[in-house]
Amino acid sequence: MIIRALEVGPLMVNCYIVGCEKTKLAAVIDPGGDVRKILDIIKKENLTVKYIINTHGHFDHVSGNRKLKEATDARLMIHSRDVPLLSTVASSAGVWGLKGEDSPPPDQTLDDGDTVSFGEITLNVIHTPGHSPGGISLYTDKCVFVGDTLFAGSMGRTDFPGGNFNTLISSIQKKLFVLGDDVRVLPGHGPETTIKREKQFNPFCGEGR
Repeated sequence: MIIRALEVGPLMVNCYIVGCEKTKLAAVIDPGGDVRKILDIIKKENLTVKYIINTHGHFDHVSGNRKLKEATDARLMIHSRDVPLLSTVASSAGVWGLKGEDSPPPDQTLDDGDTVSFGEITLNVIHTPGHSPGGISLYTDKCVFVGDTLFAGSMGRTDFPGGNFNTLISSIQKKLFVLGDDVRVLPGHGPETTIKREKQFNPFCGEGR
């Protein structure tokens, strides 16, 4: 499995390009901006993007949806509960004095238990609300892409509309921590971590909180 990560947009979102080594089919997770940089990596790796997947609908994770979809003709996917956020990207970014581009509507909505397959890779969709109502994580091959649900030593904010602290804690402890200690956690911001490390040391949701 090919995994390429790059920080994009003004809030330094981790965008992930996940590709099948055999077929060169790929998915892009959270294209928050800097689409030219994303396309450069796709070209360098000789990948064909089949899917664009948003872990949630906040503007910093979806601002590149339109340009990337236009360039690749990939299918856009997001959880149904975050679909309304896609049409308010520009106004949401403007609140912070930033620019964002409204996203086209999704080609398909995702829910807990769904799978997204391309080549020899299958991403398993886990609904992990709390940071946003439609937050999802994507699990495959001892890796989980968690968006803004969980960070190294922290977790997502819950003070945005639709956020809920107790819901987020439950998502992390009941849906992510059960995946296994050796699972790599690839978050929406900051460095990667592991389930074991966050279970033991995360001050918000770990064993010692």
